[in-house]
Amino acid sequence: MATPNYGYEKRQKELAKKRKKEDKLKAKAERKQGGPGEGDGSSDQGGEPGGQPPGTPSQP
Repeated sequence: MATPNYGYEKRQKELAKKRKKEDKLKAKAERKQGGPGEGDGSSDQGGEPGGQPPGTPSQP
């Protein structure tokens, strides 16, 4: 029986995580460039959880 290759599994998991993060950043940049009539910055105030760095107080 073959032994599991944990290093390969870990690398694939890291690559998937990196890809997801890049897609999320790209989508956020596209929303930001969307246009003046689509949000006027209101999407930045309370949109996604984790949108702000840790330790930054959220604005109501």
